[in-house]
Amino acid sequence: MDPNLDAVFERLQRSEFRRRFRLLEREREYLQRQGVATILQHGADFIEQRLAPAHPSRDGRQTPWRGHPVFIAQHATGTCCRRCLSRWHGIPPGQALTSTQQQYILRVIEAWLRRQRVSWDQTTD
Repeated sequence: MDPNLDAVFERLQRSEFRRRFRLLEREREYLQRQGVATILQHGADFIEQRLAPAHPSRDGRQTPWRGHPVFIAQHATGTCCRRCLSRWHGIPPGQALTSTQQQYILRVIEAWLRRQRVSWDQTTD
């Protein structure tokens, strides 16, 4: 895992709400079928469309609770809405996300997804 993200994941693990998120079998299968690169491209698109604007449409409700591995990862990592981005990652609301901020969010999501795959692989051995 990215050493710069260790502190973020340590804080997230202290939240009972964030800690409870896991990929279900259908999301794991979708991730394996599509591959991490494709899923991350979807994630980049979701971030650009749903989080990047200064005032996203339906902010606080723009990220579904299921249906795509990225959605689950966003809730697990506090990257689901601008309020959570501010609380968990110090990214202030009310201004459009920079390219660097969008890349950071995608790195957080990727790290969480990879951790889920490792956990899954360990339970099936």
